[in-house]
Amino acid sequence: MSDAWMPGAGYLRTAVDGGQLKGGAPRAVWQALGADPRIVSARSAAQRLEQLGRSCHLVWNPLCGEIVQLVPIVRAARSLGCPEGLEQPAPSGPDEAGPLAPPADRPAATAARLAEVNAEGRVCAQIGVVAFAWEPFTSGPMADLQAIMRWLDSWGIARRWPAGRPAAFPLGHAAYRSRKLWARGGHFGASQVPGSTADGPGSVDVEMLIGRATPHAIELRQVGDPATDGASASLAVLDGIFGAGEPAATTLSRIS
Repeated sequence: MSDAWMPGAGYLRTAVDGGQLKGGAPRAVWQALGADPRIVSARSAAQRLEQLGRSCHLVWNPLCGEIVQLVPIVRAARSLGCPEGLEQPAPSGPDEAGPLAPPADRPAATAARLAEVNAEGRVCAQIGVVAFAWEPFTSGPMADLQAIMRWLDSWGIARRWPAGRPAAFPLGHAAYRSRKLWARGGHFGASQVPGSTADGPGSVDVEMLIGRATPHAIELRQVGDPATDGASASLAVLDGIFGAGEPAATTLSRIS
């Protein structure tokens, strides 16, 4: 019997999930959270997503292998169709206990489809990766990836990418999103979800991610390297500053 909560993961159960799943081919969606895995833990990112009302199923820091689960896989999560990153909250809907409502400036039909896409599939596992879309996380360490994949396997999510490799940042928001391919199930990037305008997760190596390619040698850069500091300078050091019950901030600023 498969586990609704991933064995070995940390847990931070969200107060509000996306409701009951509607059935269909099981799938997994990978998203980049726009955060530096060297300074942002999976738990801090999970706390932030919970505060913003955009909980996914798993938050994974690929650098150290930390995994935190917010929603049982037998329930829908709430991250698809929302703004990316750890700054903007999800738009609130009239029913806070049910699927979220997308931005009011989108046509009603589009809003309805985006609200429903979180619940499409017998399983629709949403994985938030502590990484940047412009630096695909498959180009670095992917600690404990196989534990995640085995858990997804146990729920019948096929190791295939029907839509192919996701578009490189910043072209993801304009990528073609096929509902026919989405209906097949399997693995997708957030930029391949029908109706979404997400840019991430960037041009990740899908063969490496599903275990069909050999990982290449990785060069790790240290914090303080001028080549990477520019990308992360605007991030807050999130560890420990988003405690349970604290109001969600609307912007992030560096904590000194």
